[in-house]
Amino acid sequence: MRKTIAAGVVAGFALAAGFIAPAQAISSTTADLSVLHGIPDTPVDVYVNGDLTLDDFQPGDLAGPLDLPAGDYAVALTAPDAADDSAPVLGPVTITLEAGKSYTATANLDEAGAPALNLFTNDIAPTNAGEGRLTVRHVAAAPAVDILAGGTPVIEGLVNPDESTLNLPVSTVSASVAAAGTTDPLIGPADVAITDGGLTIVYAWGSLEDDNLALAVQTVTVGHTDPGAVNSGTAGYAAERDTMTQAMWIIGIAVALAAASVAGVVVSRRVRAAKIES
Repeated sequence: MRKTIAAGVVAGFALAAGFIAPAQAISSTTADLSVLHGIPDTPVDVYVNGDLTLDDFQPGDLAGPLDLPAGDYAVALTAPDAADDSAPVLGPVTITLEAGKSYTATANLDEAGAPALNLFTNDIAPTNAGEGRLTVRHVAAAPAVDILAGGTPVIEGLVNPDESTLNLPVSTVSASVAAAGTTDPLIGPADVAITDGGLTIVYAWGSLEDDNLALAVQTVTVGHTDPGAVNSGTAGYAAERDTMTQAMWIIGIAVALAAASVAGVVVSRRVRAAKIES
């Protein structure tokens, strides 16, 4: 029987409708995996280890997180309603998941416009109270881009398939994507919410040449380093503090048990995601 994982369409400028992964512990033996479909005009079925996992997966859809044992997984994309994964349109490729970590795999276009698979590790380290984390990932068929906040570059020269991360005060950022060295938006501007103890991941996907660039957003609650602090600028935080405190401690224990090195609080960071060769 085909197993369809619920997916939320997050495309264009509809950032407010982002996929939300609830706060939860990641055990010492499993990993969380979400999947983003970023290849325009190409519905697919997704097979994992030969089993149909995502049925009729549409461009712009974001599915998961799947709770999976640590290990290697063969991922293949086929035409919709294929009988099996014997004739994939992409893959199969092997991804390796480590226990205690959170990942997002993307099926997207590389800079030249060829289909590719990438595996990103999500930074689930707690933030300071009153701060959130913003990660921007370039998975579009486009040259280097700058990320603008209020018309000012805050991330510069981001290339496919790189990512860059900022820890920011709780706020709403008017963000846009422009060609490197310019301020004329290719995507946006769009409002991006930086939430207290939250990780917001924005993906630029699609094709510049085909004029279908779009944004997708993924949101994961990671909690605070200071469970007792109250951010007076966040409405309703006092009422939610006990729940957030509990989630923070659960996540903190899970991260401590994981055999992973997670980054601490940073002002600005660029990391290169491991590109998976098809």
